[in-house]
Amino acid sequence: MKLNLTAIPRVKTITKEDFLTQYFKPQKPVVIEDAILDWPAYSKWNLEYVKELAGDITVPLYDDRPVDYKDGFNQAHAQMKMSDYIDLLQREPTKYRIFLWNILKEVPQLQQDFKFPDFGLRLMKKLPMLFFGGTDSHTFMHYDIDLANIFHFHFEGKKQCILFDQKQTKYLYKVPHSLITREDIDFNNPDLNKWPALKKAKGWDCELNHGDVLYMPEGYWHYMRYVTPGFSMSLRAIARNPKNLGKAFYNILIMRNFDNVMRRLKGQKWIDHKNNKAIANTKLFG
Repeated sequence: MKLNLTAIPRVKTITKEDFLTQYFKPQKPVVIEDAILDWPAYSKWNLEYVKELAGDITVPLYDDRPVDYKDGFNQAHAQMKMSDYIDLLQREPTKYRIFLWNILKEVPQLQQDFKFPDFGLRLMKKLPMLFFGGTDSHTFMHYDIDLANIFHFHFEGKKQCILFDQKQTKYLYKVPHSLITREDIDFNNPDLNKWPALKKAKGWDCELNHGDVLYMPEGYWHYMRYVTPGFSMSLRAIARNPKNLGKAFYNILIMRNFDNVMRRLKGQKWIDHKNNKAIANTKLFG
């Protein structure tokens, strides 16, 4: 038995009005295939181009190791020169990923290769972020701390994406005081006997190719797996739903700080407690 996933709709192009009516207002995901054909990035951006421009920059790397109480919020697990990292991606599978890499800060000339599209939402122009990964590397199932509307532009290779809206949270084994589910759930091939509540979760999936744009509505859970080496850029727009905006402020101002304090006070016992609560809380609905 597999996850109950519906293919995310795909369109070649879409008008601003149709996007707002058909996807933003009902908060449904969509893949737009030909939205960036006029960007220089569409033809220029690949791993070799990034290596040429940013090869000497030292980049933070993340993998899929379990969260440790000693780790800070979004603390990197390793670092290396971008040129060495891209060589690694192209040479062999690796779990190392680059996460939330701000190109305006690190490689400002890359901004000349793209423009901010008009989908009818005001994009945060200071936060274009890049994400890199090697074959079969993946993120944990998570949602973003600010519950933003996200446009995810993929370059080079293929990427698998699985999404759930916030209504499915009760079935996903969410870890309390965090933005992730249990880290030992393989959402690419989950053991539904071990995690039975997942049978009730209804989600979406797609595979992104070079130039595809995935719209992820506010607060959507997402799991990303690199089928082949590649990278993506995300642009975001602030949450419009007052409830989601309230959650965003809570996450940033209270939840994150509370969790950091409890890690310092209780150490690994706090992490273990949260993981146990993820199972207990989900069993109430499973």
